[in-house]
Amino acid sequence: MSTDYSYYVYMLECQDGSYYTGITNDIERRMWEHHSGFNKECYTYERRPVELKYSEHFTDINSAIAREKQLKGWSRKKKQALFHEDWEEIKRLSISSSKK
Repeated sequence: MSTDYSYYVYMLECQDGSYYTGITNDIERRMWEHHSGFNKECYTYERRPVELKYSEHFTDINSAIAREKQLKGWSRKKKQALFHEDWEEIKRLSISSSKK
């Protein structure tokens, strides 16, 4: 019997313009938690409402964790290019940041 696992790396834009990147195994539940203020300790609690800007599905938790870490290290401009699926801009920003 095989079990399919689902993990999601996601990014939210908060009311204050900041971005939140997270990982979950249930994107609908997690979005409800962010919108409802379920956890008063969560980064997004005081920054609601939030808008889902990006999500990516994984079946391997280690790949999802690696992607979350990667995205957390990206610049604001690079994240915005991802939201717009501007692959050329992502490539350009990756090259320019590697030359620093």
